Amino acid sequence: MRRHASAVWHGSGLEGAGTLTTPSGVLSSQPYSFKLRFQDADGRAGTNPEELIAAAHAGCFAMALSFQLSGAGFAPEELAVDAVIDMAQGEGGWSLTQITLQLTASVPGIASEQFHALANAAKAGCPVSKALSAVPIVLEATLR
Repeated sequence: MRRHASAVWHGSGLEGAGTLTTPSGVLSSQPYSFKLRFQDADGRAGTNPEELIAAAHAGCFAMALSFQLSGAGFAPEELAVDAVIDMAQGEGGWSLTQITLQLTASVPGIASEQFHALANAAKAGCPVSKALSAVPIVLEATLR
């Protein structure tokens, strides 16, 4: 199986702009630029690569945890995940410094200890977590 997306960029890094497109149509010539990426504080004017990484990580982790829970005999009612990417600018440019997976879950009948063990297994086994293993990944899990 292969998945792909495409980017087209025009102009300089600082003043140029580009678009991102995916075969699913979820992104169809979605604009992105330096300004949208680093100067738009609330991130609502357009997308950026880090936002897309966060979305991919949140989705992958939620699905991986659902499989972990189901395999252990528990049917999750809801797994709400926020993936927060921290970035810093250093001598070599911008880098991802930490990813925090903030999970709030409703899973009837599961003990807290087992829930946390399965959540940590999902974090370790999620393909996106594996791909991002160069960045520290923190899990904050709350069982309702």
